[in-house]
Amino acid sequence: MSALDAAQAALAAEHAAVYGYGVVGGRIGTERRAEATAAYEAHRARRDALRRTVRDLGGAPAVAAAAYELPFRVADAAGAVRLAAVLEDRVAGVYSDLVRAAEGPLRRDAAAALREAAVRAVRWRGSGVTFPGLAERV
Repeated sequence: MSALDAAQAALAAEHAAVYGYGVVGGRIGTERRAEATAAYEAHRARRDALRRTVRDLGGAPAVAAAAYELPFRVADAAGAVRLAAVLEDRVAGVYSDLVRAAEGPLRRDAAAALREAAVRAVRWRGSGVTFPGLAERV
């Protein structure tokens, strides 16, 4: 996979995460709303940075879909927390691909994004996985 392809995949995942956190924000309890808002803002910032990265690599940034299919119905705060953990796991997976495909500063940024997603996933789920970013591939 080329760095451009991996960056496009990461951008697509960030678009989906921004959408997903919109759903999370609508269902999350007040005690975790600030955490959800911070994650939403972090994904928006990563999405915007990836748009620039894709352009710098010579590509046209992928556009967001009008809507995304959720992996399950989110009816309450518990479902919102579960969705947030899934979103972070998925984002970590695409960033692991970008770490493998990229070099230099882009690789460093991708590793930081993977680490941030893994930490957020642990906070949402309450437990970690052995190899963050690779769980989706097993």
